[in-house]
Amino acid sequence: QVTLLESGGGSVDTGGSLRLSCAASPYAFTKYCMAWFRQAPGKEREGVAHISGNGDIAYSDSVKGRFAISKDDAENTLYLQMNSLSPEDTALYYCAAALGSRSCPDNQQRYNYWGQGTQVTVSS
Repeated sequence: QVTLLESGGGSVDTGGSLRLSCAASPYAFTKYCMAWFRQAPGKEREGVAHISGNGDIAYSDSVKGRFAISKDDAENTLYLQMNSLSPEDTALYYCAAALGSRSCPDNQQRYNYWGQGTQVTVSS
């Protein structure tokens, strides 16, 4: 059974940090494109960061300079280090994988595996 299991969410104050993890199994997902998305209440899901199978990284403008995406191929795990958090970062964060694609698609629909999400809440 294919699973992407996120963890590390929680509640922090403005300026705090959290590190999200996404454990993938049974495939070697980190060989392909993996990404973090988030969805805030009443808003559409948006891309946060992605890392291609070749290690190319991109961030949304809203998190650039504050968040860092990384992966551990040996552990088949994706990470998102989030620093200088603000209430605008409050959302349900999802891990996604585009299994079979080393490059990262522009269209969310092309991500074929998704986790259940982990909640991040930042209070002012």
